[in-house]
Amino acid sequence: MKTLLAIASFVEAATGLALLAYPPIVVQLLFGAEIAGAGVLASRVAGISLIALGVACWPGRVMTQGLSGLLIYNLLVTLYFVYVGLGGAWVGILLWPAAAAHAVITILLARAWLSDRKPTFRERAQ
Repeated sequence: MKTLLAIASFVEAATGLALLAYPPIVVQLLFGAEIAGAGVLASRVAGISLIALGVACWPGRVMTQGLSGLLIYNLLVTLYFVYVGLGGAWVGILLWPAAAAHAVITILLARAWLSDRKPTFRERAQ
């Protein structure tokens, strides 16, 4: 579970750094569209949020909080990307792969979250 959490945290923080450094390329690759003005600003705020999420969820911190935070984030991003993709107006070359990657991460994190919730043999015996 620590490896999965580390990978997911790293990927989100790296995406955040890309959004912070140069939002137009990330937006072009995900949605196939150009951004300008306030869109660049909002993208950078989103990038900062992803960096914070990745740092907050890095293994070694409270595992359950990090796991829950990444699970909720990945679930919502998956649903949003699918919604945007089905609308068809804002579909870039990486939208569907990103949606699929987030869906897989959501499933893996959900499994880890559920297994973390199961009582151990020792807890059941008490």
